[in-house]
Amino acid sequence: MSEQTVPAEPSDQPAATRRTLLRLPAVAVGGAAVASATGLLPGLAAPASADSTRQIMWRAWEGSRLLRNGTFDRTALDSSGRLVIANPRLTATLNGKTYEGGAWHSPWVSEGFGFTQLIASWKATTPGDTFIDVHVRGRDASGRTTSWDTLARWAAWDNRVKRTSSGRQTDDLAFVDVDTWKTHSATGLRQYQLQVVLYRVRGIAGTPTVSSIGAMTSRVPTTFTRASAPRGITKTLDVPQYSQMVHSGHYPQYGAGGEAWCSPTSVAMVLGYYNALPPANERAWVPAGHPDPWVDHVARNVYDNAYKGCGNWPFNTAYANQRVHTAFVTRLRNLREAEEFIAYGIPLIASVSFARGELDGAPISATNGHLLVIVGFTPEGDVIVNDPAASKNSGVRRVYQRAQFERAWLPRSGGLVYVIRDAAHPVPPRGTRRNW
Repeated sequence: MSEQTVPAEPSDQPAATRRTLLRLPAVAVGGAAVASATGLLPGLAAPASADSTRQIMWRAWEGSRLLRNGTFDRTALDSSGRLVIANPRLTATLNGKTYEGGAWHSPWVSEGFGFTQLIASWKATTPGDTFIDVHVRGRDASGRTTSWDTLARWAAWDNRVKRTSSGRQTDDLAFVDVDTWKTHSATGLRQYQLQVVLYRVRGIAGTPTVSSIGAMTSRVPTTFTRASAPRGITKTLDVPQYSQMVHSGHYPQYGAGGEAWCSPTSVAMVLGYYNALPPANERAWVPAGHPDPWVDHVARNVYDNAYKGCGNWPFNTAYANQRVHTAFVTRLRNLREAEEFIAYGIPLIASVSFARGELDGAPISATNGHLLVIVGFTPEGDVIVNDPAASKNSGVRRVYQRAQFERAWLPRSGGLVYVIRDAAHPVPPRGTRRNW
């Protein structure tokens, strides 16, 4: 893959602007999430103030009202409030073809703390021979500005443009670790700016669209002291159970299934919960006889051709964003926040890692990184999960001890989750928190 792409500078135009099957009784809130007079579901205490030791911020520019706050360079908003190419000027050479396009820049964002990591999320379409690039740059407390770093080259399908992350880019104050922008300094950065560049092959009239672009910034400790106190939420969401292991050996070009497919299998489970799995015509390329063929389809659609795997966090939410209302990557401060999502009917995909003997009842003995679905909580506050590492579908539902789970989740991935929801399931009220 040859490429000659340089992120565009903002123009001078003004802004136009990742045990045994249990079924427990649900909290008595009916079918869909219904808010009480306080804005909370029955049984939920008011949101706590942000834990100052875990600084996390999520923000997104979505829809015409917020996207107008950015700067347009040969892009515009269509009638649905999506970014599209307009009068393309920027060019890129890829696989011997010339692409043309335009860019959109977010405003400079100051988070009020020195963040050490940033993970972007987006909702986009790439019809025909089109794709998008996502870039970021930042400033430290002294005002030094980083270079533009490329976070992703992304297309919804892989028949023309291969989805890829872009290497470490360790030239200055920050670097890219597959899907995460990290600072070299422990003091972090104070500001950031996002850029999305929309490309189409020269000579066609189509355009990619971007409905939202956002980022989660964080500064979180890598230590764990004690488990959070349960909220008393006793509920299990009816999330279908799929094993990644039944796909062992499938499609070596997409990671070969099995242990490599925890993330797409988890995404497939959550999409199944929302009745949003890909229809038969979209996954017709999967041969007859493959179990749960939608898992194969998701794996292909989230595969990172540079990382050589299916675990790129924002690639997973970008795929889910084509099938549901909203999907993004963020971090939570503890399981009390996760309980709020479960109370509102929203399962969470969490990233965990653990050594031998650290997570009782797990189907694997240890892992450097594994995705699973939080689907509920027991009366004691332990975590009910769909763990795709089970050898077969019937063993996916498990219960993990609360303290063990938080130890595997909070200091290892920083409490990372994919939030995937449909329009019928609003997120819990944030209160003073800003991590969703």
